[in-house]
Amino acid sequence: MSETTSRVLQLLGLLQGRRVWTGEELADRLGVTTRSVRRDVERLRDLGYPVHASKGHGGGYQLSAGTALPPLLLDPDEAVAMAVCLRLAAGGSIAGVGESALRALSKLDQVMPARLRSQVSAVHDTTVTLTSNHSDSPVEPDVLMTLARASRDHEHVSAGYVDIRGTATQRRLEPYQLVTTGRRWYLMAYDRDREDWRSLRLDRMADVRALGSTFAPREAPDAATYVRRSISSSPYRYTARVRYRATPDQIAQVFSPASVDIEPDGVDACIVTTGADDPERMVLYLGMPGYDFEVLSPPEVVEAVTVVTDRLRRAVAPT
Repeated sequence: MSETTSRVLQLLGLLQGRRVWTGEELADRLGVTTRSVRRDVERLRDLGYPVHASKGHGGGYQLSAGTALPPLLLDPDEAVAMAVCLRLAAGGSIAGVGESALRALSKLDQVMPARLRSQVSAVHDTTVTLTSNHSDSPVEPDVLMTLARASRDHEHVSAGYVDIRGTATQRRLEPYQLVTTGRRWYLMAYDRDREDWRSLRLDRMADVRALGSTFAPREAPDAATYVRRSISSSPYRYTARVRYRATPDQIAQVFSPASVDIEPDGVDACIVTTGADDPERMVLYLGMPGYDFEVLSPPEVVEAVTVVTDRLRRAVAPT
């Protein structure tokens, strides 16, 4: 392969990997002049790739969307990663993606060298899924893609949202990060009307629209931690803080990461935060790990410990 051909393919890979590049950025990445970049862009256009160029602030080179776009250029690592993800997506939590993923996987498999197909098979054959990926509340692909692009490009979004109590609201959002638990998708966003951060379930969102205007990113909390804490506490009537005489790793072996928040608390101890609507059921749940624990708050759950303890005591020593 000639140096020019190799560089053109590298240019195509860069354009496929990001929305907009300036000529100076491409020249720096390719180690050539901006004049050479312009020539290579023309070569891509001659091959049928619709490369759009715009001038001024925010301008640059980008691949235009369209049905005539030629196949993606993938290096071996990218091809293996895509094939593995397509296999996982065949049983995923995105509405209608299973069948589409299988079709895409079959097309990719036809053009993959035998060496790469064997790597994909090795990953698939040696992987065990502990829980089903199927969801009773799948997300529409258009919603997922709109939020993913808006998060990447820092673009304002509007959406209808129905909370756990069935209350419908209209949200004006600054989307930051998508988070998935395997069964459900969440968006961490800044709510412009409430002037605070929110964790929103994608399956409860409707009429999601990117507005075209952009926002300056704020200092944001860690998305995974924020969503996990929201899942474990905010939807419930009671939020409990409990100190276990066990390490975070020991407690994490028992509780699902999506249902509790775990913080270290000195040597061989940790604080667990979780939520429930019924204090007595929560007490039974908190006893699952098999380690000594102390309920720090709230008073309703502290009182429920006494109620449940007395009931269990009567079960083995009836009065």
